[in-house]
Amino acid sequence: MTHFGDHQTAIYAQGMFLGQTPAITTDLAGLEARAAEVLEPAALGYVVPSAGGGSTARANVAAFERWRIVPRMLRDHARRDLATTVLGTSMAAPVLLGPVGVQTLAHPDGELASARAATALGLTYVHSTQASHSLEEAAGASGDGSRWYQLYWPSDPELCESFLDRAHRGGYTHLVVTVDTTLLGWRPADLDRGYLPFLAGEGIANYTSDPVFTRRLERPASEDPGAAGLAFASVFPHPGLSWDRLAWLRERWAGPIVLKGIQHVDDARLARDHGMDGIVVSNHGGRQVDGAVASLDVLPAIAEAVGSDLCVLFDSGVRSGPDVLKALALGAEAVLLGRPYLYGLALGGQAGVEHVLRSLLAELDLTLAGAGWSSLADLGPQCVVRA
Repeated sequence: MTHFGDHQTAIYAQGMFLGQTPAITTDLAGLEARAAEVLEPAALGYVVPSAGGGSTARANVAAFERWRIVPRMLRDHARRDLATTVLGTSMAAPVLLGPVGVQTLAHPDGELASARAATALGLTYVHSTQASHSLEEAAGASGDGSRWYQLYWPSDPELCESFLDRAHRGGYTHLVVTVDTTLLGWRPADLDRGYLPFLAGEGIANYTSDPVFTRRLERPASEDPGAAGLAFASVFPHPGLSWDRLAWLRERWAGPIVLKGIQHVDDARLARDHGMDGIVVSNHGGRQVDGAVASLDVLPAIAEAVGSDLCVLFDSGVRSGPDVLKALALGAEAVLLGRPYLYGLALGGQAGVEHVLRSLLAELDLTLAGAGWSSLADLGPQCVVRA
């Protein structure tokens, strides 16, 4: 039986016998610094910083440090299996490639490289509404892999229906509705540059490839990207969204619906009461509200409150295999990875994304084994203590 941790053995063998070392660091905490060396300043300013002074992003990372794993000894873990099923989707490990927009800022292949990498490792790719490649292009790159679609709910109902229809026809099985970004947060790194890629026609491929949206344009987006960007700006902000609108969405999407951006127990209960299938406990990686609570700090109470009524997923601050294990132990069924795989994309395209994912999964597998467990089912609050 092969394990993700076997990737470590392969690295050592290549180094000792062939003199080959990894082109990209295996220190996942060091990825950001390496990516900063290759990203253009505007791209770096968009990808890395967060809202305001960045306190929420820092809190996300610090929250993981406050939880410590409690290893157990002499427990048979010779055979381990990270495979799981989340809301009917089978995946090789409890890690999804979370929705990240404008991925061509990191590499020309953008979302296509990420989708291919996810399929290569048996993981689920989540396609962002703000992608640089269309739903159809990403579906083609994903091939026979599992894929979900993340919706930024536009203010134009006809456009929203078109997005949903295209996602369904493209083989996207689950809908991830981001509810914490009805307006952009205050992001000084972008503001100081006066930089918003969408207004230049970047990251709006799902819009410019949509027949409903293109009716708004006097000329094709390729001829006038600025006008396309302004047309996007007329449908993206949607601060009027409310819980009672979910019934409209439920009527138009037959598959599972997950709300991304839940930070409060009462909102988790409301998601359940409004017929949602799951939630992502998330603060958008700190990109929306500065000074907000760390996602990991609210995960245990939310998971306990909804029990088995909702699938509870997690993102915000995940940087390593131990981070994944801690989130699973505290109540998440799986995590959505964000910035780390984008750094891999910047450093090596599809191969870079695969390297980051293999390293993360190897570290998760070896951490699971080193702590004395052999199955995801073993994980629970008893596996960690708060420092």
